[in-house]
Amino acid sequence: MMITKKIPILMYHSIELMPRSTVMRGMHVPPRRFKFQMWLLKILGYKGLSIRELQPYLDGIKVGKVVGITFDDGYQNNLINAAPILNKYKFSATCYLVSNYIGVSNVWDKSKGLSQRPLMTIPEVKEWISLGMDIGAHTLSHVDLKSSSKDIVKNEINLCKAILEKKFNITIMDFCYPFGSFDEATCSVVKKAGYTTATTMIRGRASIETSHFQLPRVPITFHTLPYLFLVKIFTSYEDRKFKN
Repeated sequence: MMITKKIPILMYHSIELMPRSTVMRGMHVPPRRFKFQMWLLKILGYKGLSIRELQPYLDGIKVGKVVGITFDDGYQNNLINAAPILNKYKFSATCYLVSNYIGVSNVWDKSKGLSQRPLMTIPEVKEWISLGMDIGAHTLSHVDLKSSSKDIVKNEINLCKAILEKKFNITIMDFCYPFGSFDEATCSVVKKAGYTTATTMIRGRASIETSHFQLPRVPITFHTLPYLFLVKIFTSYEDRKFKN
């Protein structure tokens, strides 16, 4: 397969085998499938990186066979099922945390009938970091920023960063828009808050020309079988879905 200058940033949520009856089962990737995906990257000579470690490649300062790895929401199963596999291959990843719900569950999904899965507790997040992984901000309470008032947007973006930095004694550089919802005004608030990147749910692969505050990602779901996984990462399949 042809190597391009495009950089895939993988978007995961939950790493857990869920029953067939699960609402939106697609957001849950079985651990065995995740393990196979990371193994594939490894044998093909790629390194999985957190967004913090990926940034020099996005800036064009470094070049290499790299893939960004991100997890939205901070599920406990990211630590239990994904971290050991990432550690095995010396990969790193960014987990975007919802600061008000650390140690709780994905309560923002309740009204949609989605399964409630536990989110990492403070000690578990510390363990995640100690394994060489990174964390980013996903707002205070997982709100739709595009439809929120200016004051709420500022609080959700700024306070989440401050809380996470205080709790975990780490500089938070990376942000992720809940529900992939944002506009130019939101991007501006994120930039002013001191973040250096923000990931979206826009589908596609990043490049040095991509705005650091509108980074596209490659969604990896329950339905991403090996062939599709390779196609998504190494071809223009996802790029064709990129929409501004």
